Amino acid sequence: MNRPSEITTQLAAACLGAGVITTVAVAQGQNPFTALGITLFSAVAAVMVGQVF
Repeated sequence: MNRPSEITTQLAAACLGAGVITTVAVAQGQNPFTALGITLFSAVAAVMVGQVF
């Protein structure tokens, strides 16, 4: 089982990666709250998949 610090690190890396795409989407006119929701969902999904594999 992973330690909480490892999960936090994985979540931070996933948020940074998704945040780059979110920034581009907002710059092209997407609603910032929709983009933020997509970013958070993507980050959590990436960490969950990382925990399984």
